[in-house]
Amino acid sequence: MVVVWVLIVVGMGFASQAFLADALTTDIDFTNNPESKQAMQLIEEKITGEQQDTEFFIILHELLPVADPTFEAYVRTVQQEIIALGDEVVAGDVVTYYDVLAASKQTPDPSEQTRLQEQAVSLVSTDGRATLIAVPIVDIEIETVDKLRPISEGNGEGGFRILLAGGATLNADTTEIAEEDLRQSEMIGIGIALVVLIVVFAAVIAAVLPLSIALVAIPISFGAIGLVSAAFGVSFSLFTTNIASSIGLAVGIDYSLFIIARYREERRKGFDPPSAIVAAGATASRAVFFSGLTVVFALLGMLIMPTTIFRSMAAGAIFVVIGSIAASLTLLPALMGLLKDRINWPRLSKRARVEGDHDPKGGFWDRTTNAVMARPVVFLVISVAILGSLASIYFTIDKGTTQSAATLPDEVESKQAFLILSKDFAAGGRTDPVQIYIGGPSTPKLHAAVAELQEAIAADPAFADEAQITAAPGGASLLVSAIPVGDAFGNNTFDGVRRLREEIIPPIFEGTDAEVLVGGMPAIFTDFLAQTDTYQPIVLAFVLSLSFLLLMIVFRSIVVPLKAVIMNLLSVGAAYGAIVLVFQEQSNGFLNAIHHFAIDFFNLIGFQFQEVESIEAWLPLLLFSILFGLSMDYHVFLLSRIREEYDKTGDNTEAVA
Repeated sequence: MVVVWVLIVVGMGFASQAFLADALTTDIDFTNNPESKQAMQLIEEKITGEQQDTEFFIILHELLPVADPTFEAYVRTVQQEIIALGDEVVAGDVVTYYDVLAASKQTPDPSEQTRLQEQAVSLVSTDGRATLIAVPIVDIEIETVDKLRPISEGNGEGGFRILLAGGATLNADTTEIAEEDLRQSEMIGIGIALVVLIVVFAAVIAAVLPLSIALVAIPISFGAIGLVSAAFGVSFSLFTTNIASSIGLAVGIDYSLFIIARYREERRKGFDPPSAIVAAGATASRAVFFSGLTVVFALLGMLIMPTTIFRSMAAGAIFVVIGSIAASLTLLPALMGLLKDRINWPRLSKRARVEGDHDPKGGFWDRTTNAVMARPVVFLVISVAILGSLASIYFTIDKGTTQSAATLPDEVESKQAFLILSKDFAAGGRTDPVQIYIGGPSTPKLHAAVAELQEAIAADPAFADEAQITAAPGGASLLVSAIPVGDAFGNNTFDGVRRLREEIIPPIFEGTDAEVLVGGMPAIFTDFLAQTDTYQPIVLAFVLSLSFLLLMIVFRSIVVPLKAVIMNLLSVGAAYGAIVLVFQEQSNGFLNAIHHFAIDFFNLIGFQFQEVESIEAWLPLLLFSILFGLSMDYHVFLLSRIREEYDKTGDNTEAVA
């Protein structure tokens, strides 16, 4: 069996090396068809063709104005460096202020001249000492952004400063910071887990074995992700591997710990090693199997969400849980059979002896459990009050997206660039405008409605005064671009999108027979937030129902699964509340003091926590599926063992203790 597992791990390792890199992407897409997706499809089909993502180089000088020949010469040099990157990075013309201004002077069409002059002005800062270079790029992958970054490293030359701004850069910085944080958390988690396992088992091999099982399941899940992508042509979110690693460590360690602990207990009862392995398999392994199913069922809820990021993370997590179950039920017993009592080597404490009492009395947990059982109502009220109070804080959550520059540390270049766009160009969302598709017969009434829409956009506090219009060939369709004045992925812009859809567009275009749809990246994220809110209760109902049915089958009871569902909902709610309390400013003075203390405390011990304006919208749903699955997992462990003892003794108090 060990040889078989070695071959499986090696094979999946090769599959991971061959296919995993191509399987991962930073793109997020809908699997259904919300308004923003419809708008983008029509815009590309009828007006713009396939739209290229655009990044901006911001070039600033403390003294020189943009009109100065020295400034123009420097911009032209940077422009040539960008063009030299070739079609592997650049997808079209690299446009500067000087190019647009020259084109405005050459065109004989007065309206076109006015449009180009307005475009040229938009590429210069309000103080006249900074300009933008627009760079259409082939994609928004991190590799593409990394090829652009060296150009912005020319800061300080001749008093000039260069910053790179845009959705791709923001996404790359957000992803890199998140991945680095996740890697650090995984390393910290492994270290803490190893220390805890050594304390629990008081033996090095017994402590390392659960980690080994987890580290077997993780590469298997990576290989599965790569193979599924290669076979079916689907892509997985870049964060899928991080989720798989974190959950793989959690469940791999838990399942192995439970089985190894039961094996050692059976040895203390006097069973020889083979018999102890069989006894552990008949009890602990059965509990592990059903516990793993509860985690898988909880993760299945994320597949209901019609977005690729949820489905890909759910798939990666399910792969690693299945791998952990399989390794715990087959590889671990095989290793225990080979090691036998050497699993307790080197022994660090008397607790690792096979000759010890299998059911010691008077220990810390024995005393604690008996104290709780002696006053169950008191402890129930206290625990529900604490968990319920924490859970109530969740209802103050402000949901948003980490695509917002406001969530990044101040020293990150893309945040600095956004602040300059917002302050000096009066449009932080220039790189990601809201795009409004208008399709219908060209009539005076429609033209009047479009003009009224431009006025309404200019009057809306979420958008800049300019609302650019692009007509399709033949004029059958129009594209109106509204530029957010602040963060394109901030709540103010999302509110602006909602106002456009609900308050501004319907009355303006009533009776025009025009099809009007709001798209663009801000609208896509607005729809993402809306779908998260819409599907969250559906996912909760699905997961709760499925978990209830599974526990009812396992324990042949209605009260036990009902109690488990309620308890785990309470614990998940408390976890939600703790996240909101730590990371989000509180309106209550007492809670806000706790919030600032928590931030300072975690920063003091090495965690770089910071207050955020909004918490990632998909986080509650992701956490629910993971936390509910894991908490039900532990519930099954405990209840399985309690029922086993109760069946032997008939004493409920003693079985629980």
